[in-house]
Amino acid sequence: MPDPTLNPSVMDGVVLRPMTSADLPLAHALSAELRWPHRQADWEQVFAHAEGTVAERDGEMVATGLRWRWGERHATIGLVIVTPACQGRRIGHRMMSALLDGLEDHTVLLHATAEGRGLYERLGFVRTGELRQHQGAAQPAPLVALPPGWRLRPAGLNEAPALQALDAAARGMPRDALICELLGSADACVVLDHDSEPRGFAMLRRFGRGHAIGPVVAPDAEGAKALIAHLASLNAGHFTRIDIDFASGLAEWLESIGLLRVDAPTTMVRGTPLAKMPGGPALFAIVTQAMG
Repeated sequence: MPDPTLNPSVMDGVVLRPMTSADLPLAHALSAELRWPHRQADWEQVFAHAEGTVAERDGEMVATGLRWRWGERHATIGLVIVTPACQGRRIGHRMMSALLDGLEDHTVLLHATAEGRGLYERLGFVRTGELRQHQGAAQPAPLVALPPGWRLRPAGLNEAPALQALDAAARGMPRDALICELLGSADACVVLDHDSEPRGFAMLRRFGRGHAIGPVVAPDAEGAKALIAHLASLNAGHFTRIDIDFASGLAEWLESIGLLRVDAPTTMVRGTPLAKMPGGPALFAIVTQAMG
């Protein structure tokens, strides 16, 4: 029988193993223990695109972590959770080591809490920016005037290739399966057109305590405001969340429509820095902090 002390996945009675769909109810319970807003439906949606790992101690799940591979050179990591009763035992370090295994030649993106940032730095991640999480009961937003030739319109289900290309150019990594799935499941998806050519888009989706706006891809801040204002007005009076790139300069404007800042995670990358296409669209709001 193998000596468990020689197995890097078995230490201090903690066993790491692949996550399965049967683990999702307990994974959801772990996130609820930390007061994270995810519904089990949110876990199911993100797990459909992920490779997950769980840690068990004495047969009880005590930690989770997910990674998403986007194309051959990119990945994101998120939903790294250690139950408070087991924190301080290097379980988070072991979880991250398992998630990073096989990603040595990848650019890996994550969004770090203040508590996790030190661990990620020790694993080779560097700070590249910040997010601002805004949420609240959205107010009807004044329409943003667009220049001649520009308009907003609903997205068609046949437009997945165009939206996938815009997302890849803005995020710096291909996420075709994710964008296709979100297009089919979003409550609303609006496209920013210039002379009948899609130049940006945004989605309103069920998430957590209500709805989330994201991703938001646009050529500039005014285009992003037009997209967000439209979706915020659709969801006026209801709980709405949006996670923006702080460098976007949208924070003050979001507060003016009732979406107040509640958190500021750090954007971190290991590997080649992400780069959007020169002259192309920018990612103003992410899908989720886990998937980027």
